[in-house]
Amino acid sequence: MCAELHPDAPTPLAPPLPTRYTKPRNFPMTVIQVSDIAFGYTADKLFQGVTFSLALGERAALVAPNGAGKTTLLRIVAGELAPDTGSVTPRRDTRIGFYRQSHELSLEGTVLEALLSGFQDVVALRHELGEARRKAASGTQADLDSLARLEDRYHLVQGDELERRVEVIAHKLGFGSEQMDRPVASLSGGERGRMHLGLVLAQSPDILLLDEPTNHLDLDTIDWLEKFLVGYAGAVLLVSHDRAFLDNVCPRTLELGHRTFRVYAMPYSQYTVAREEELARERDLVERQQSQIAKTEEFIRKNLAGQKTKQAQSRRKALEKLERMDRPEDVFEIASKMSFRFAPAPRTGEIVLEATGLQASRGGRPLYEGFELLVRRLERVGIVGPNGSGKTTLLKHLAGQCGPDDQGSVRRGSNLCDGFFDQELGSLNPQHNGIDEIRGVRADMNVDTTRGYLARFRFWGDQPFQTVAGLSGGERSRLALAKLLLEPRNLLFLDEPTNHLDIPAAEILEEALINFDGTVVFVSHDRRFLENVSTRVVAFHEGRLEVYQGGYRDWTRRGQAPVLEDPDDEPAQVTRSAPPPAPADSESQRTARKAQFEAAKAAARTAQRKQRRVKELEDLVAQGESKLSEMREQLRAAAGDDWESLSRLAQEEQALARKVEALMNEWTELSEELANEQATLAGVER
Repeated sequence: MCAELHPDAPTPLAPPLPTRYTKPRNFPMTVIQVSDIAFGYTADKLFQGVTFSLALGERAALVAPNGAGKTTLLRIVAGELAPDTGSVTPRRDTRIGFYRQSHELSLEGTVLEALLSGFQDVVALRHELGEARRKAASGTQADLDSLARLEDRYHLVQGDELERRVEVIAHKLGFGSEQMDRPVASLSGGERGRMHLGLVLAQSPDILLLDEPTNHLDLDTIDWLEKFLVGYAGAVLLVSHDRAFLDNVCPRTLELGHRTFRVYAMPYSQYTVAREEELARERDLVERQQSQIAKTEEFIRKNLAGQKTKQAQSRRKALEKLERMDRPEDVFEIASKMSFRFAPAPRTGEIVLEATGLQASRGGRPLYEGFELLVRRLERVGIVGPNGSGKTTLLKHLAGQCGPDDQGSVRRGSNLCDGFFDQELGSLNPQHNGIDEIRGVRADMNVDTTRGYLARFRFWGDQPFQTVAGLSGGERSRLALAKLLLEPRNLLFLDEPTNHLDIPAAEILEEALINFDGTVVFVSHDRRFLENVSTRVVAFHEGRLEVYQGGYRDWTRRGQAPVLEDPDDEPAQVTRSAPPPAPADSESQRTARKAQFEAAKAAARTAQRKQRRVKELEDLVAQGESKLSEMREQLRAAAGDDWESLSRLAQEEQALARKVEALMNEWTELSEELANEQATLAGVER
């Protein structure tokens, strides 16, 4: 029976310790089987023939265009919806954690209480413990004894370990220790999304279902989540439009179609190549069959009443029995029929923006000061940094939408026709439909012309008449982009333009911006989008603002980490808001580089020793968790009247759990050190 982990569902008093860093078993255990399921809200099926299984340690990506039913399929796997036909069979006692895009969480309580809400028995005991501590202030023996009993119970159910685990995950998701007591009602939509993700991850379920988990995460947090999921011992099924995330996390790709379901044992980038080759082969087979059918029909028509009547009759019978192949379904074919075409705009001057002395702060916290930037025609400047660092504030500052206390000047070039894409989609009226929104900008367009224009953005049939409030996030993004492109633009300010777009739409937008005869300044956390579009990077990094004279790929290789260069390498071109250090003479530069090179080689030898220790730790953790499982099974099966044996076994179990936790912490630290050292060595080898 599947025990799904909803926020309001009860959970065992003794939640399992996190198994994030446990090695997958050599023979992974299947935890869920999905067999030939179909589902549809109307007579037409949304999808059918869906069959796959997931085992412990497996990670699979579910891909399809928006509207194909990915979220619906996740809800069926989670047990929230019943399929029309087929079955979903989880292994007995399998626990499922489901991260939804909607983040339907209670607004009551604090952040810590919300993150612990998946462990209601532990939370209730924690409240009892708090009340007992207040009563124990009286000093009476009864109150002190009650406090001692509750503390023993809290330690027995690993309440302290659970709190530490939750706080670590919360910290990685952007919630510092000072925010644990913050009311949930005060959180923004993005913060609630991250809190919901932390709640699901903290429960360490056997199956993780993740629906667009990266939507509200910055680049550093996405990198952490990737490492977390790669080492996760349970099964993972995720939906994401972040192509780099899919490549790094999922070695298996599941393609959901209207009438087909394809499984590829490869990551997303390899899948895109393999599916095109497979579709080409299938189309060729269909065409060859159709050609053969046409020749056979022609032979029958000519010879049915002639000398070869028997042959014609025989071929007709064979043709009637022939199983005719359907043209293969290309699930992305329709999704790719979208066109981001820019209206002709006047040519700008060579200098588009010249920012000097920019300074901004929010809530008394400085974001940047003394920042300068010169943007030239045809540049595509990507702004990156952690959540809350000031990316959107800087984008608005450059666009002339600065706050009343912001300082500095932005000098604009000649002939500018600029447009701003707001990630909150504030330009859309929820009560309007698509026709209203477009005609609000271009009143000269009649209804038929407007529908034709919206068809370029994948709004067909009655969709242009739907209200904005009834559209999905991806549909709203496409509508906002459609409005933005109605008028001539030669300068675009884009704030997270791909946040709700599916992969085909994001790729089409990429291509349009690469060929755009104008200038673009944009904020994004989509690494593939940044790699393909940006020609220059402005980065909030380690408390300072940097301007890197190169694209995102170059910045991640050489601008984000300390640069250890080969003597023959060109120096990285990084401009900081602080004055750069004075250049050293060429001889001292060569000496310093050689010293750095030798130091990196020594670090590589140290890394080899650490790698051996990492492998040893993996084996020890696996052995320890196996022993823990046996001990917990003994605890569950122990006779309730033998309290002495039960207490001794519980103490041994807690001691082993602490030892396993210490081993996993050492594994984490060594692994992160190795990752940093490998990045440094990569810089040297270049």
